[in-house]
Amino acid sequence: MPASPAARLVFALNLSLLVLFPVAWAAPLLRAGLLPLFGLEEVSVLSGIAALWTGGERPLAVLVALFALVAPMAKTVLLALVHLSRAPARLLPTLQWLGKLAMADVFLVAVYVTLAKGLAVGRVETAWGLWLFTGCVLGSLWVGIWTARATRTAP
Repeated sequence: MPASPAARLVFALNLSLLVLFPVAWAAPLLRAGLLPLFGLEEVSVLSGIAALWTGGERPLAVLVALFALVAPMAKTVLLALVHLSRAPARLLPTLQWLGKLAMADVFLVAVYVTLAKGLAVGRVETAWGLWLFTGCVLGSLWVGIWTARATRTAP
């Protein structure tokens, strides 16, 4: 267990991501509809992956799953192991790279929302899950940066 109160707080934040990421994956990222008069369909990370898979875009579904699901969870678990001194600190640059992969998903969703609104073909609204997923990704990036700095200054 990390020694200082700050280290314990960062460790707790990192462990909370083990719960928050799955919630963010199931939460609605956006609501989209073809015409303003009809109801909007909610899209989550998981429903997006499922739609890609069943729609015949299996390589893209696998890529999104790796970026949005596997990379953040692997980073979170490996960071916890670094915090517990069960994994070497030399993994930190690789873990930061994993965290940036998840940010690519946030960027792609933002591009999709911007394009859909710009084309005015239908209606797209961001939902609370996009903010939660973005917060989880940014929190994970911050935990990684804090951990890297703490290990550099550790005796």
